[in-house]
Amino acid sequence: MVLIGIFSDIYGFEQIILGDDQYLFFSFIFKKYIKRFSLTMPKAPKTSKAKKVQKKVADRKKNPLFVRDAKNFRIGNDVQPKRDLSRYVRWPRYILLHRQKKILLQRIKVPAAIHQFSKTLDKNQSSKVYSLLKKYAPETKTEKKQRLVKAAESKAQNQKTDSKKVTVLKFGLNHVTTLVETKKAKLVLIAYDVDPIELVVWLPQLCRRQEVPFAFVKNKARLGALVHQKTATCVALTDVRKEDQAEFDNLARDLRQHYNENHELLRTIGGGQVGIKSRHQQEAIKKAFEIEELKKTSQ
Repeated sequence: MVLIGIFSDIYGFEQIILGDDQYLFFSFIFKKYIKRFSLTMPKAPKTSKAKKVQKKVADRKKNPLFVRDAKNFRIGNDVQPKRDLSRYVRWPRYILLHRQKKILLQRIKVPAAIHQFSKTLDKNQSSKVYSLLKKYAPETKTEKKQRLVKAAESKAQNQKTDSKKVTVLKFGLNHVTTLVETKKAKLVLIAYDVDPIELVVWLPQLCRRQEVPFAFVKNKARLGALVHQKTATCVALTDVRKEDQAEFDNLARDLRQHYNENHELLRTIGGGQVGIKSRHQQEAIKKAFEIEELKKTSQ
């Protein structure tokens, strides 16, 4: 350790006192002792980069020719920062019309004859109705072809064929209307999202007059799937098998109470909901009136 101390004293003045040979000798010994006793040289204290940057910034002299102005993001000025532009998406026209119609129906007063279409069956009731009607779905093109081929084969072999009428769902607005007018329809389901609504707006009243149980359901695409079509405005059931008679009677009774005999449907007017801004304005006016009344009572 003494040798290292002496060498460190000499090391600072190597150019003055030591020659080349002496410097090499002492440096060799110094390295050997460091390896042997695993000594390390003391390191300089670390200075953070942030402090260095701050010093450099402070040292810089501000040039009066180049003054830094605040950014102006108005039209024709600085480039706008990156934003979430999903609100400014150019949506297709049918989506815009759908959204605008929904808000419009909330704002304006909707007559009871149209507002009743929004009173659809709940999830449990609609699942019961659809599970029953699936049993009476009309045959597909392939099934019809198979039936006709079998009938032709049996006719060629002089065998008797079943000529009984199969009970299936009836669809098509004109067809359903005639069934209701002649009281052949036992149950009618009307889609709530028919557009224009004038096509079916009179059908509920006709069902009431002819005492045919009816219901509003979601939606025309789901009704169309029952009868192998894209959409269907309404669907009618004319007959039921014996095994389904008890279930059908319970459903028909519930639907009569909910729709046919429910006179509130024809009295309640829809819409009239105020927007969020107007609501805040109304609340602010109401609060102002309350404050004035409190002042008057306190005096």
